[in-house]
Amino acid sequence: MEERRRVGYSVHRKILDEGAVDLMAEKSDSKTTLSEKLKTSLRCSGPRMKSCLLDSFPVLSWLPRYSIRENCLGDLISGISVGIMQLPQGMAYALLASVPPVIGLYSSFYPVLIYFIFGTSKHISVGTYAVMSVMVGGVTDRLAPDSNFMVWDNETNSTKVDDVARDEERIKVAAAVTFLSGLFQILLGLVQFGFVVTYLSEPLVRGYTTGAAIHVIVSQLKYTFGITPQRHSGPLSLIYTVVELCYLIPQTNIGTLVVSIVAIVGLILAKELNTYLSKKLPVPIPVELLVIIATLVSWQVNLEEKYGVEVVGIIPSGLKPPVVPDTSLFGQVVGDAFALAVVGYGIAISLGRIFALKYGYKVDSNQELIALGLSNSIGGFFQCFAISCSMSRTMVQESTGGKTQVAGALSAVVILFIVLWIGALFEELPKAVLAAIIYVNLHGMMKQFMDVPALWRSNKIDMVIWLATFLFTLVLNPDLGLAAAIAFSMLTVIFRTQPKYSLLGQVQDTDIYRPLEDYSRVNPVPGILIFRSSATLYFANAEMYQDALGEKFGVDITKILSAKKKLEAKKKRNEMKNAKKAKNAAKKNAIDMTEEPEREEHCDLAVIEMHMDPHPSYPRAIILDLSPVNFLDTVGVKTLRNIRRDYGEIGVEVVLAGCQTAVVDNLQTGGFFNDKVTKSCLFSTIHDAVLYCQSDTEEIFFSVRQNTQTSRVNVE
Repeated sequence: MEERRRVGYSVHRKILDEGAVDLMAEKSDSKTTLSEKLKTSLRCSGPRMKSCLLDSFPVLSWLPRYSIRENCLGDLISGISVGIMQLPQGMAYALLASVPPVIGLYSSFYPVLIYFIFGTSKHISVGTYAVMSVMVGGVTDRLAPDSNFMVWDNETNSTKVDDVARDEERIKVAAAVTFLSGLFQILLGLVQFGFVVTYLSEPLVRGYTTGAAIHVIVSQLKYTFGITPQRHSGPLSLIYTVVELCYLIPQTNIGTLVVSIVAIVGLILAKELNTYLSKKLPVPIPVELLVIIATLVSWQVNLEEKYGVEVVGIIPSGLKPPVVPDTSLFGQVVGDAFALAVVGYGIAISLGRIFALKYGYKVDSNQELIALGLSNSIGGFFQCFAISCSMSRTMVQESTGGKTQVAGALSAVVILFIVLWIGALFEELPKAVLAAIIYVNLHGMMKQFMDVPALWRSNKIDMVIWLATFLFTLVLNPDLGLAAAIAFSMLTVIFRTQPKYSLLGQVQDTDIYRPLEDYSRVNPVPGILIFRSSATLYFANAEMYQDALGEKFGVDITKILSAKKKLEAKKKRNEMKNAKKAKNAAKKNAIDMTEEPEREEHCDLAVIEMHMDPHPSYPRAIILDLSPVNFLDTVGVKTLRNIRRDYGEIGVEVVLAGCQTAVVDNLQTGGFFNDKVTKSCLFSTIHDAVLYCQSDTEEIFFSVRQNTQTSRVNVE
């Protein structure tokens, strides 16, 4: 392609300071008051009410236009496939949450229907999720441990756990933390706080989910080996659990271990077969149907009684009436609820945006918060535990032809059918099979370890964030680990945004200025120091800004001003001393006041001369390039005021260039301007400021003429 021809230009105008620009452009000082904004936001009209209704209930905007011919078949197949996946995953993740398996089925039904009405993503599959489940399990085990429900068994003359009472209490805890996390999400959505997910960078989320996956795997090892370790909670609980599992491995139930190995191998082979035949099969084989086979085998062989293999147990049929969550537990779970709200939303919105970008539609981040919040808060009334979206189910929902959330609603219908009529058939399902399903579903998260070498090559700080988040999650558990990871991520941001201070020079024959240390053919402007900071100026770096300017200036301004003040004080003392001597001499000699000047000429008086002219080695002026600064706080304004005053006292003029409108407003409200300091010290460009500092006349013109060969900058 032929190189684009450069266009010449010519500029000739007066040098304009900020005040002159305001007059020419007629800057408006009118600002919308808070009351006016409130009135505008509360003003109601027909179109606005319709828009608000459609935004609040997205299903009303797309369901009436639903194309049965184009979408129905794909959504039907996708809904049935995802519903079949929801069955074993719901029961398996209920074990992670330390609640009965049927609660996992409830959590795969109610929240899915709520999201169908309020959600904006067409493809994600909401429901139970491993990371969320293990976080809920940490709360339930902490507030309702087995030790609180030990009862005496007269038949065995020993203590045992009252499973019924324990499960009831754990359901209350799970419902309370779920309801509260939903409230947090709704409140964040209502105040338009969807941008909170921006603080969860991709390396942080992937490191966190990888660490949480390790917690999930360790928590399921007891079902794989058929052992009963004590459940630990709090920091380092993962290490304590692993150590105890190592001690208990000799007590492994061989029957349970065999079932686990067979289930894992069968699931892996089925998934590999799906991958191999993906181009030939219109619909992937639902490998989760293995639970039906495992249930039949367990029922026929009687694995529980003959080999001691632990099974799911009683699954009550039907739906339960809503129950108000126990508000007395809110104070104990508020921190966990907020962590659940942030993690669940972060995972859902990240996955939703991926598919929205792929298929060309928009996901409303704030409405997603409200949709997930309603799913969790309403689910809390129906004894559900916190949900998010699953990558594996979402991939199945998309790959089987799902086009809308009708597929999600159909998957909920499948779960409803199971809960009402055939749930009891899965009572003989071994828990080891559910653990195997969890292991195989987590293989995608285990692949995230490959992020480390990739990040090492692309961005080492992101790699450190990934590793730190992973280690925090392992050591401190998912709740505290998330808080520590976010804090660490913020510290790296502060570290990476530390300003770089530079002196600028002029590119020859142009009005372009670049850092002297970065370019070899950039020349400093004689007699003018152009100083730039790469970051905004606020309380955290104001002192560094002054120190860096002093270092670039080459003179310790503090020492100069201190010496000047000492000289002024000494001069004042000598003047007072001389005046006192003259007065005493006049009284002593009783001389007329008209003769006093002649006598003073003969007094031996000390005189200190003050030179106000700047030192020849000092620059004539300093230009502060504020173009990278997007706001100024009170400390920043005070810093600029002090710099202008201090350097002005030694005869060096300080002007500002490249100020954004917000910065000018900050200077105005911060008291930078007064009777002596006006907007005449502010310039729109560095070159305007340079020409102003170079000229002693009032009429200064900016002139640039450039053609395709050369460019010239003239002062007229």
